[in-house]
Amino acid sequence: MVYIHVKKVGAKKYYTLRVSYRDKQGRIITKDLENLGDDLRLIKLDTLEKKYKKEIRKSHKALQNFLQSNYYLEKAKKKKLKKSEFFSQEEVEEIEAVKIHFREKFPTLDPLTRQEVYGSFLIKFAVSSSAIEGNTINLAQASKLLTENILPKNKTLREVYDLQNTQKVFFSLLGRKTSLRHETIQEIHDQLLENIDARKGYRGHDIHILGQPFKPSPARYVKADMDLLLRWYEQNKDRIHPLALAIFFHHKFENIHPFSDGNGRTGRMILNWILLTHHYPAMIIPQTLRETYLRLMNEADQGLEKSLLSREMKHYQPLFRFMVTEFKKTYWNTFLV
Repeated sequence: MVYIHVKKVGAKKYYTLRVSYRDKQGRIITKDLENLGDDLRLIKLDTLEKKYKKEIRKSHKALQNFLQSNYYLEKAKKKKLKKSEFFSQEEVEEIEAVKIHFREKFPTLDPLTRQEVYGSFLIKFAVSSSAIEGNTINLAQASKLLTENILPKNKTLREVYDLQNTQKVFFSLLGRKTSLRHETIQEIHDQLLENIDARKGYRGHDIHILGQPFKPSPARYVKADMDLLLRWYEQNKDRIHPLALAIFFHHKFENIHPFSDGNGRTGRMILNWILLTHHYPAMIIPQTLRETYLRLMNEADQGLEKSLLSREMKHYQPLFRFMVTEFKKTYWNTFLV
């Protein structure tokens, strides 16, 4: 494995290209290939790959990820960002690094390349979001379905529509400028559930989520609770950090559970729409972390009212840490070309 080792001396960081491997006796051997200096801007991965093609070939993506994310992290640190009531200082800087890259570097890509990146993101997002709700179509099958219209074998039409609807809705929201209203939310939900569930609009009956401790809003209060949430959003959309705004909204939306079905898929789509509307990249919650995601959402319920109104973060902090991590991972693993 080839990686970049960082050595900090005083306030400066020095970088070394290093390879690590296991010898015939099973011992881990570490060897420095080249000193890379102290300026990330001067480290050219293409040049290094020509010199160490055999060693770097399998690690190219990881090295590129390291160089770009750390370069933009240094740019973020130089801005001397204010402290946040929602994130640690380290998280503030890491989120800012993503924002800078997304606003400065990503737009310079060829339009077709940007579209391909969004296409790759969408496939991963659609598979993960639908798998959290029980869809069994895997990434390879989803790729063939959404790019070549090849139906996966032994899968239900419901699962197929689930992914196709997600693709259609996501691309319809890219660049769309409209306020977040009841009509918008219901439209997103109805399109996501097209050919899956005929029930339109907010539910008019009580529901119980098996295996989950939270209690959704009673049917008679769904509209009122959504009114309060949308009012809160309007009051705070230009006042608090966009990622915090999206997380708070997502959690409260899922707690209300305003629809008969499709609340999770709708909520995660709106989460990303809020981010994109505020010029931040979309994110993925991996299906492999489903249990952690649901557990942290449930834990945050304990501080829901106080957190949403007074921003008391005690019960929200684990969920915020989780979401920040997945936000960063999504960006540097998917949007970096």
